[in-house]
Amino acid sequence: MATRINLTEEQYVQFSLLSQGQKRLIYSELLEILQYTGANIHHEGARQLLADNGCTVKGDRVFLPSQLVRWAIRNIPPVTTIHHWDDRDSGILRIEQDRTYFGPGPTCPWFIDPYTGERRRYLRKDAATVARLCEALPSIGFVMSLGTISDVPKGLADIYEFTEMIQNCTKPVIAWSYSGEHCRDIHNIASIIAGGEDKLRHRPIYILYNEPISPLSMDCHAIEKLMHSARKGVPQIFAPANTAGATVPATHAAHIVVSLAESLIGVVLAQLTNPGSCIVIGGTQSIMDMKAMTFCYGAPELSVLSAGISEMAEYIGLPSFIAGGCSDSKVTDLQSAIEANISLQSSLLTPGNLVHDIGFLASGMTGSLTQLVMADEILSMSRHIVQGIEVTEETMATDEIRRIGPSGNYKDTAYTKNHSEHHWKPRFMDRNSYQDWFKAGKITMKKRMEDYTRSLLKEHEGPINKISSRKKTEINLILDAAEEYGKSNESVDDQSI
Repeated sequence: MATRINLTEEQYVQFSLLSQGQKRLIYSELLEILQYTGANIHHEGARQLLADNGCTVKGDRVFLPSQLVRWAIRNIPPVTTIHHWDDRDSGILRIEQDRTYFGPGPTCPWFIDPYTGERRRYLRKDAATVARLCEALPSIGFVMSLGTISDVPKGLADIYEFTEMIQNCTKPVIAWSYSGEHCRDIHNIASIIAGGEDKLRHRPIYILYNEPISPLSMDCHAIEKLMHSARKGVPQIFAPANTAGATVPATHAAHIVVSLAESLIGVVLAQLTNPGSCIVIGGTQSIMDMKAMTFCYGAPELSVLSAGISEMAEYIGLPSFIAGGCSDSKVTDLQSAIEANISLQSSLLTPGNLVHDIGFLASGMTGSLTQLVMADEILSMSRHIVQGIEVTEETMATDEIRRIGPSGNYKDTAYTKNHSEHHWKPRFMDRNSYQDWFKAGKITMKKRMEDYTRSLLKEHEGPINKISSRKKTEINLILDAAEEYGKSNESVDDQSI
């Protein structure tokens, strides 16, 4: 029998919401907005930098010519690698086309205690707990905190949060900070963990998350953080969290235009500061429920807008940061499962690179480890689906079909044994008969997830014991200095990300 060749090809399941013509229209419109509507830039140094590079400046308003925007986009590196800090070559995160990674989100004020089920304020110890769980979950590629620490000195939650996460998980951390000063403290802590600033620049272990103020405005803190990260070679995300009908127009097309325009202001400033620095665009995009007056994390519009943002980012040639795995439900239940599943499936079918906010409940107000664990299982199933179907001589099994023939049975064949190993296998979903489930105690899915979460936390202590006492002492000195600085600068209040 002649052998057929070239049957194996790269294939993955994906959909597209926008046509090429629609993408061209959106891109042209956002360039028009930046050039003729402009943006408010509340930072004298940034305005001067933009003016020196061909922008028109009128007071705080800056108008960015399209050729400058296109130049900045061309400078973004096609691949940026974020490393595990323990020098492993495996498990690295590569920001590039056709790679998608998932993780939690930040800043929830409330947290569901994984042991008591109580909804309470988020504490410093919770940042370490979240990091340890992220280290253990195979579908989670990066770490965010699922909360804002409430039991440390006011205004220092960002620094303490990063300290706990980076010491309790080797996976890349996505950090945020209140100010440029705190941004520098976080970078110094990362340098200690990485073994020096030069090594950190060569092998980055964290990403900084930063936001403009919508619509079309950048405050002094956001610019300080953006320019500091660019100078230090820290990969960063510059992406708004926009609400349709509030901070952007109510239509999806306009929503995408404004959101991308805001992100691209950061791209231009980052490239003018340090050409070739990595910057990711996108953000958390959804609608406001006009009855409840809440930002909707579980709405289908979140998935639609995330898909549109990620498709446009790919079209422009930039990596994207979108949301998924989140819910408006107050607890992990049927609503949270449906909403998380829809957004996670959608994000896997789009070209998004970093998908965050997994584990968010109550419209982004509550973090839940059980929700995070459930999402990890959803992702495991979903990845199996989007792999598609491998079609080769081996997988079509012509010889096996001939050998067994009509009325045969494949149950005990070597072929079945070998290939059934590739079937998806659940970790805590139940496939037993009703009788067996009943005899085992009628344990619900929610109970199995809670038990599984606690078992992971018990079994995975995290890498904190790998960090030398010298490094821990150096980190504590930074925390002490930050506290002293905070006491002497009481006017520094909490700022947005």
